[in-house]
Amino acid sequence: MFQIIKQEGAARRGVFTCPHGTVQTPVFMNVGTQGAIKGAVSARDLREIGCQVELSNTYHLHLRPGDEVVRQLGGLHRFMGWDGPMLTDSGGFQVFSLSGLRKITEEGVTFASHIDGRRIFMGPEESMRIQSNLGSDIAMAFDECIENPSPRDYVQRSCDRTARWLERCKVEHDRLNAQPGTVNPGQMLFGIDQGGTYPDIRVAHMEQIAQMDCDGYAIGGLAVGEPTEVMYEIIEAVEPHMPREKPRYLMGVGTPSNIIEAVARGIDFFDCVMPARNARHGKLFTWNGTLNIKNERFKLDDRPIDPGCSCPACRMFSRAYLRHLFVAGEMLAMRLAVLHNLYFYNELMSRIRQALDDGTFVQFRAEYSGRLGKVCEL
Repeated sequence: MFQIIKQEGAARRGVFTCPHGTVQTPVFMNVGTQGAIKGAVSARDLREIGCQVELSNTYHLHLRPGDEVVRQLGGLHRFMGWDGPMLTDSGGFQVFSLSGLRKITEEGVTFASHIDGRRIFMGPEESMRIQSNLGSDIAMAFDECIENPSPRDYVQRSCDRTARWLERCKVEHDRLNAQPGTVNPGQMLFGIDQGGTYPDIRVAHMEQIAQMDCDGYAIGGLAVGEPTEVMYEIIEAVEPHMPREKPRYLMGVGTPSNIIEAVARGIDFFDCVMPARNARHGKLFTWNGTLNIKNERFKLDDRPIDPGCSCPACRMFSRAYLRHLFVAGEMLAMRLAVLHNLYFYNELMSRIRQALDDGTFVQFRAEYSGRLGKVCEL
């Protein structure tokens, strides 16, 4: 399932195999929350921009069109026209993001739908059944994503409950995979480490869930309010206790610099809505830093967004044209910008993998970790 083929310090170069294909790691997963990338990007586009893994949202797809609908139409791969590897989150992040609309008990979480207010219950078993209906290659365990900072006693109780939820997830996941007619009987299950910003709770929780022999492990609950250096400290504390032979996933992170730094600390999988979200507002990534394409200085700039980029937007259009589209409110502006930013992220991962293959990741990190976080002056 997962093979480490090279290592440079803590950074790992690997290959992950699942029912819908092989993934070269480290990898950035492109977020298609409701079965599509926001910004009018289709599954066909994802192939063109180098996407290896598509990620969709369990909670949102449960609300609409409904996971049973997706199951009847052959699963999410067939429904959205994506035949590559796919991960679905568990709904656990909505325990955090919809904190004003939910109630947590030992059994699970009762939500008020953000769409129409109707009551929805989701626990470990429900999350597993929804993800089984979607047919993803990787299902995430149901957990509670905790706000940072949170009181230590609450974090400890939450982690204990998340561990109990993981045990229930495993039982239900195994049962569903064995059922006749299951959309993807080879679906894998990843456990999630929580613990807020308390290193000792994080380590203890990771050691506990590592005993449950999941197919992979994630670090969740970071990039939700804590300083970046604290996030790095937590990764460094947890990483030695993560099973070496299993893939490691840092959930919801982050900037190009965050990704480079997390790879250096032993992480294999990443996802974040930020590149697509920033793109829809005109903030674009280049190999010389970020730029806001709406700025007046690009009004007569006939260069591509990034002269070194081969994305669909850079191959055909100028900065001036893209700025015009944003100013005019044209939908094409968002589409081209999202294609560029996701291409950039996928290319970033490709260059990281190449540096690991060549034994030059230390140099790559030194050159780009700081540069990619700056404003592009060119």
